[in-house]
Amino acid sequence: MTRTMKIGKKLVGDSHPAYIIGEIGINHNGDLDVAKKMIDAAVAAGIDAVKFQKRTPDVCTPLDQQSKMRQTPWGYITYLEYRYKVEFGVEEYAEIDRYCKEQGIDWFVSVWDEGSVDFMEQFDTPAYKLPSASLTDYNLLRHVRATGRPIIISTGMSTMDEILRGVEVVGEENLGMMHSTSSYPCPPEELNLKMIQTLKKEFPHIPIGYSGHEVGLVPSAVAIALGACMVERHITIDRAMWGSDQSASVEPGGLQKLVKYIRVTEQSLGDGVKQVYESEMSSREKLRRVK
Repeated sequence: MTRTMKIGKKLVGDSHPAYIIGEIGINHNGDLDVAKKMIDAAVAAGIDAVKFQKRTPDVCTPLDQQSKMRQTPWGYITYLEYRYKVEFGVEEYAEIDRYCKEQGIDWFVSVWDEGSVDFMEQFDTPAYKLPSASLTDYNLLRHVRATGRPIIISTGMSTMDEILRGVEVVGEENLGMMHSTSSYPCPPEELNLKMIQTLKKEFPHIPIGYSGHEVGLVPSAVAIALGACMVERHITIDRAMWGSDQSASVEPGGLQKLVKYIRVTEQSLGDGVKQVYESEMSSREKLRRVK
């Protein structure tokens, strides 16, 4: 068993190019045209896939939060009403499916409840993501596993024991894992990027990636240097847009830089075997006095 999984037509693992996911999530604020602009930005940057979030609001919104009032772009409404405002349905996802196929980019979702899994099965997406908040929802883990699709789990807000138990429940076959810290935006001192190496040692057969919520791009490239084979970042067309995830998201220009930094980092790592490169030979001849 190797540290490799397949998402769509691409192999994801230590010996393959990093798989880069643009997390649109709910940054579209319920507007399909905004979602398409984010898809366009991801395509232009050379990102491998975009990801949304799918919830059944009545199920996923805690009862004690549903009636709480919140100021939103749609007025002063309950939190449950807000959750419905940003939730795409079958018509929107059918158009997203069509548009992503037209643009040649994979798409899938984070599923937050079993009904959302059943809903998404009609679209034949190449994988499912389990958000950090759902790592201990073992019924959901089993329900997603029953689809037979590749699964990516996130480890934010979780203890190592919870991660171990989640992997035990869902199984290691066709499973990827993202190191993450669930604060938005995440301060640098809490990114804990060395956990990528810890997870690689703990789970030698699972591709390990990084889901970042920091401001800036450098930590995502560092994650690649530390062994991540996937990188996920929230994306937006404007960080000033309304929404809790916008400030930790990457705008279109930043997306292009992010992909460049990741690819340059991959090229720079080499194989760890010392050699004298052809490009060094002229300097060696001119500058080395004692041979």
